[in-house]
Amino acid sequence: MSNLPLRWHTPDEWALQVLREPLALLNDHAHLEKKAASNALELLHRWPEPNPPENWVHMMTAIARDEVDHLATVVRLLARRGGELTRMHRSQYAADLRNLVRLGEGTDELMDRLMISALIEARSCERFTLLGNHSDDRELAKLYNDLHASEEGHYHVFINLARSLPDIAKVEERWNEMLDAEADIIAAQPPGPSVHSGLA
Repeated sequence: MSNLPLRWHTPDEWALQVLREPLALLNDHAHLEKKAASNALELLHRWPEPNPPENWVHMMTAIARDEVDHLATVVRLLARRGGELTRMHRSQYAADLRNLVRLGEGTDELMDRLMISALIEARSCERFTLLGNHSDDRELAKLYNDLHASEEGHYHVFINLARSLPDIAKVEERWNEMLDAEADIIAAQPPGPSVHSGLA
């Protein structure tokens, strides 16, 4: 947790609230894993040159594979417990973050997309740690404890890729802006049984 640069720290009470509705939380979690896999694959096409470097392809496809594996695990657990993966899903948190992207701005747009991906992974890592620590359900606790390290690894991949873009001073300035914006966004989210919800 200490390696995460998040500027708003989720209180323990949040985990106790969302764990009261484990099936709804698992459904939300499954959709987030699906979207994370899609995001990694979509970023394959965001490299500013016609042919992305081999390490870019390797890292994006590796993240996509990880997220698909997580999706399968969560969906199996959801089904085994009598839950159902809904057809529709919306994450207000992710939508609010996407509004920060400087669309049509070339490298600046790519930087923003990488940083938002890093922020989502970092926040998920923080939340999974809390869920693992506070769940009385041993199976759920194991799930969340197993996943938080993977999310932290993905966070490092995305932010390091952003920092590999030209003009590191500009990258760090934008990263600080993004960290401040994410803190405001997560603190303002409505409560509910979702990984990126707010506190009631």
